[in-house]
Amino acid sequence: MTHEASAYGLWVLVALNSAIFIIFAFSFGKPQSPRDWRSFGAFSAFIVALFTEMYGFPLTIYLLSGWLQTRYPSLDILSHDAGHLWSTVLGLEGNPHFNVLHILSNVLILAGFVLLSAAWKVLHAAQKQDRLATTGVYAHVRHPQYIAFIGILFGFLLQWPTILTLAMFPLLVLMYVRLARSEEREALRVFGAEYERYAAVTPGWLPHLSSRRPNHPRVGGSFGA
Repeated sequence: MTHEASAYGLWVLVALNSAIFIIFAFSFGKPQSPRDWRSFGAFSAFIVALFTEMYGFPLTIYLLSGWLQTRYPSLDILSHDAGHLWSTVLGLEGNPHFNVLHILSNVLILAGFVLLSAAWKVLHAAQKQDRLATTGVYAHVRHPQYIAFIGILFGFLLQWPTILTLAMFPLLVLMYVRLARSEEREALRVFGAEYERYAAVTPGWLPHLSSRRPNHPRVGGSFGA
């Protein structure tokens, strides 16, 4: 069986794509505290692991090669398209770059970076004035930046699943939840009852379905608040 000889081993693309998304995340998230850097570092590790398998060494494909060749004998497992495993498993026809999963992946990734940017603008303005931030996306959820990171990571999983990134994803979600709780305790210590009133009317992760926006005291946090 023939395959695309240049599908993998493209380490320049690994470095280039990793750098682009890590720099985007850095520019939108602006890590400052040690907690911020832990969050950013975990995100960066996921990105490097992802692009290493996407363009460098297809570890997941090699580990699953026996199963893939048995179940999908006509599949060229060393072609780049074969790395879109959801398309193969779900039996999606055509170019995987244009199927519904890939389009949804792109939407989630783009929306995540837009949300990350919007959250940072509000948070940065609040931090400069030593106040709590409740305008913009913070009027709807308390942790928009962590939601953005989770959305971006999930988008990448829809596009190019690997054993390593699938294992990392729930651990990263758990880490973001724990960081969010730590930030809430810090905000409660600093702002007291003001933060309690904000938290009482603003959900942490899923915005209210109602279009009504309650009057908030102002609240903010650090990198992922």
